[in-house]
Formats: sequence, C-alpha cells, structure tokens
Amino acid sequence: MITAASELARNTLIYGGGGTVTSGLVSAGNKQGVAAVFEDSGPGIPDVEQAMTDGWTSGGGLGLGLSGARRLVDDFELVTAPGEGTSVTIVKWVR
Repeated sequence: MITAASELARNTLIYGGGGTVTSGLVSAGNKQGVAAVFEDSGPGIPDVEQAMTDGWTSGGGLGLGLSGARRLVDDFELVTAPGEGTSVTIVKWVR
C-alpha cells in the first residue's frame, strides 16, 4: 500500500500539478481495509489503456507507476478525462 501510494502521490504532483490525497479505514461487508484517494485537476489521461501498459511513460520514468500501483493493491479505480483531471482510488484489504 505504501509503495502504491507513493507512486500515485508522485503522479498527482508531477503530472496533475498537485492535488489532494485522502485516506482512511474502510469496510465492505465483513472486509476491512485501508483506502486512499488521489485527485488532481490536471490535464487528465488521454489514453488510459496506454497509460496502464507496463513500460509506457509520458515522462522520463520507468513506466511502472500506474500499472505497478494497480498490481500492489486489491482494488484500483481510475477516473479521468482529458482536461478534467484524474482521480485514483486504491484499497488494500486486511487478510
């Protein structure tokens, strides 16, 4: 969860121009976990499928930020639109 959050916070800052992060404990039925929501008002992601491909980068990184974060958590939701910013919600459930 920490590594995923670090990557998403970096993306929010660098590509989104800053934004907000909220986190807390969540529950769903008999499951409990930790959630974090990363939101920005940046340019959005024009091609989500491409952005989620390992190795693709719009900058000078390794291209593992979004796809790597998705692999590290149990739930991953990305909402974006060009010109409207991006919101990424991650959840890690207690096992």
